[in-house]
Amino acid sequence: MTLLLIRLLDFLFAFFGLLFGFPVLIILTIIGYFDTGSPIFIQERVGRNKKPFNLIKFRTMSVGTASVASHLASSASITKFGNFLRKTKLDELPQLWNVVKGEMSLVGPRPNLFNQEELIKERASRGVYNVRPGVTGLAQVNEIDMSTPELLAKTDEKMISTLSLLGYFKYILQTVTGKGSGDRVIKD
Repeated sequence: MTLLLIRLLDFLFAFFGLLFGFPVLIILTIIGYFDTGSPIFIQERVGRNKKPFNLIKFRTMSVGTASVASHLASSASITKFGNFLRKTKLDELPQLWNVVKGEMSLVGPRPNLFNQEELIKERASRGVYNVRPGVTGLAQVNEIDMSTPELLAKTDEKMISTLSLLGYFKYILQTVTGKGSGDRVIKD
């Protein structure tokens, strides 16, 4: 029952978030267009049951930046506007569309790239791919990113096994109020 309720809440929050946030999305898209010329970033990620899906975000790095995990990317790739989007977590807003479509949940393990083999192995052994990936979760609010695959997979497993309705709201609230710093990048 909890999973059905969470899916319903995901859909409602994401749908109304897109509806009421539409003016903000348009403004960020326009500013992003002037920043990079290509404000929307779409990247194939590993979804539930290892099924691929296209994750949608606002672009925070220069066009042409290598398709690697954020912790492997150079901080020099991040634009000034992209830095603002990352700090405020506004770069994640377009993922509400992924949530509406049922590819993601608001709360779940962050979806990784298919080339992150060590993380895929760790997550697969812990059943992490049995659930929808999420916009935020236990690892994100505790600043655990994909640079530590074993720790991340263990944290994801813990979140999945203990997730309740209260925890769902707690992770969302912690994210909205600024807990966690987002993915690290290599400092230049």
